[in-house]
Amino acid sequence: MPTIVSVGTAKLPYQLNQDTVKEYTKQLFGKAFRDIDRLMNIFDNGQIESRYFVKNLDWYKEKHRFSEKNNTYIESALQYGCEAIKNCLQNPHFLQSPIDYEEIEAIFYISTTGIATPSIEARLINKLPFSLHIKRIPIWGLGCAGGAAGLARAYEYCLAFPKAKVLVLAVEFCSLTFQPNDSSKSNLIGTSLFADGVACICVAGDEADDKQLKPHILASQSTFMRHAEDVMGWDICDDGFFVIFSKDIPSLISSWLKPNVEQFLRSHSLTMADIDYFIAHPGGKKVLEAYQKALGIDEKKTAVSFQILKQFGNMSSVTVYFVLEQFMKQPVKEGEHGLLLALGPGFSSELVLLRWGGKQ
Repeated sequence: MPTIVSVGTAKLPYQLNQDTVKEYTKQLFGKAFRDIDRLMNIFDNGQIESRYFVKNLDWYKEKHRFSEKNNTYIESALQYGCEAIKNCLQNPHFLQSPIDYEEIEAIFYISTTGIATPSIEARLINKLPFSLHIKRIPIWGLGCAGGAAGLARAYEYCLAFPKAKVLVLAVEFCSLTFQPNDSSKSNLIGTSLFADGVACICVAGDEADDKQLKPHILASQSTFMRHAEDVMGWDICDDGFFVIFSKDIPSLISSWLKPNVEQFLRSHSLTMADIDYFIAHPGGKKVLEAYQKALGIDEKKTAVSFQILKQFGNMSSVTVYFVLEQFMKQPVKEGEHGLLLALGPGFSSELVLLRWGGKQ
């Protein structure tokens, strides 16, 4: 089975604590909401302490055209995408020796917070010494599910080409979509939750990995919910992206996701009790708590996801790679299983079943 051989992340320049963002938001939206003091509790109750951004707070206080924000997205994607790729290919935590850029056969680019044609991975190829025969697979619009979906597509590629090594690069600058004139509760919730992040993973086929004790990808499953476009996504207008964020997401986890997960595991002769590592995208405190309740898992199995949420907030597609990296740094036993899970616009779920070592 294909193997996740390395993870690399980029360090963004501006770290803001939640209290600072809360105070700024209160000043900005104080006149738009009569009950602003009560609504500010979402900043206190979300268990987020800090987040990282590509610009300092003063930048967000100014009005920026969509074109300006998108140009900032492209510039930042190139800078921090290069950093994450380099860190992935040279990460001493996971690699006995660096992976050469020429060894990478394909690159999957995942994002939902900016647009570019040529797409970002093409611009990265012009900056980094990849083979000119590298295959490019840009994937846009999957939101928080994009990281898990990108991993699943890389898995399928390496099944078809077992000698291949491929990269999945996830880049999200949610802060650049911020709308200071949008007084909707969805925008207020998004302001309390979303952050910026960049991460890259390397997946290798059976004939290309280094045979260390790393997570093998056993299977993946995508599931689509019909007629649920309004659960999450963007309303794209003249000023850019306006967030759509339904309050029904936690209830959907119980009513729709639970049987979806149970069926997937059952098809591989497993139950949630057999899952040692629950690698969940931390969509928010309520989402993680809904996972615990619906899937019958204890707090220990969501502790890493909660910790990433606390330190980084919700970085959309990127976040699950931060969670995965922490699990890959922990001591593990051969044969243990992990379930990587994320939800995104559509409405849809992405599941990836992992096993550390063990027989192929």
